[in-house]
Amino acid sequence: MDPQFANRNRAAVLAQVLSSSPTTRTAVAEATGLSPATVSRMVDTLMGEGLLRETDEVASGRRGRRATLVEVVADRAVVAGVDLGASSTRFILADLLGEPLSRRTSPTPSDRGPEELATWLADEVEATAGARTDRLAAVAVGLPGAVRGHDRTVTSAPNLPQVEQRAFLDVLEKRLGAGLDLDNDSNYALLGEQRFGAARSAPTAVMLTVGAGLGAGVALEGRLLRGRNGLVGEFGHLPVGPLGTPLEHLVTGPGIMRRSAELGMDISSPAALFADDADGQLVAMRRHVEQALLVVLTAAVVSYEPDTIVLGGRIARSLAPHLDELGEGLRRIVPSAPPVVPAQLNDLSGALGAAVAALHRVYLGLGLAEQDLVRVPRPRDLGSAVADGPAAGPGPDRDS
Repeated sequence: MDPQFANRNRAAVLAQVLSSSPTTRTAVAEATGLSPATVSRMVDTLMGEGLLRETDEVASGRRGRRATLVEVVADRAVVAGVDLGASSTRFILADLLGEPLSRRTSPTPSDRGPEELATWLADEVEATAGARTDRLAAVAVGLPGAVRGHDRTVTSAPNLPQVEQRAFLDVLEKRLGAGLDLDNDSNYALLGEQRFGAARSAPTAVMLTVGAGLGAGVALEGRLLRGRNGLVGEFGHLPVGPLGTPLEHLVTGPGIMRRSAELGMDISSPAALFADDADGQLVAMRRHVEQALLVVLTAAVVSYEPDTIVLGGRIARSLAPHLDELGEGLRRIVPSAPPVVPAQLNDLSGALGAAVAALHRVYLGLGLAEQDLVRVPRPRDLGSAVADGPAAGPGPDRDS
């Protein structure tokens, strides 16, 4: 058989088992359109490579031979997903099927220089992996800034400027090796919500994270849209305020606190704007914030026509009681606008999405094609034990 043709068959079989493990050879043949003989040959090859194994027999529903389940050897390798923020950093360790194995949250030592910060981050990744460190196949780190794809240059990271220094990346690459993936934390947050959260049924989606900064992730037909300089969806740069004030300054936590001080209002946190007992001046200021958010939402709809828009971050969580009203305002502007929904994974969106990105790097190394990544690991609900469990410390600044 032509080696290239055989590789395509192998990739198709592996992708199908990854998306439906455990499964049967018959089910794989039906899903891929390959002949039963070809599927059995590829399964045997993958078993020989240590990627698949046979498990318990199941009834076939027919007389004669019973079908044998085939499953991925999920603990053959592990990956780590990291969401690095200026106040805290979250870590997720997952197996080859994307099942979380452990999680931790650590305060970020944001006063350290770029090399020291990278060393700390690598140490924390290894601590998260623990006894599985020797099986750590890939690590993906979400950063609070724009990441340029071809050289991994980081810009627009005011909350953690150390990550913009080349020394940060040099140390990280040296410590974590070739399996390192970097991206904007909002991109990873959307990837997490698409696999495990609010956007599981939305191939085309936009996620806005509103906290100490304003970030956005965009996915078209299940694939992240990054752009040459990592600026896709960075609506915070839009000069929509007086004298060209960036939109980010109008809707983020620091912007709200700054504006309230200018107006002579003494509030303890941005959440005061959205409280049920907010007075007239606070309500008026909240209306300005909501109007600025409508600009972002409208830009997202007319730019990408998403199936859904996910809002994450602390400001977005404070806005939760007003989401219906915000959605109605958006539909008055664009009648075909999709639902605006809250993130389901809370502070874990970014770390879980980073784990998915790390898995994609591993899958490509195992021979999967780019188009196969849209469906692996399979979208599913991780349950409250992972998404809503206790976590130490506040969320990362960009996504908090």
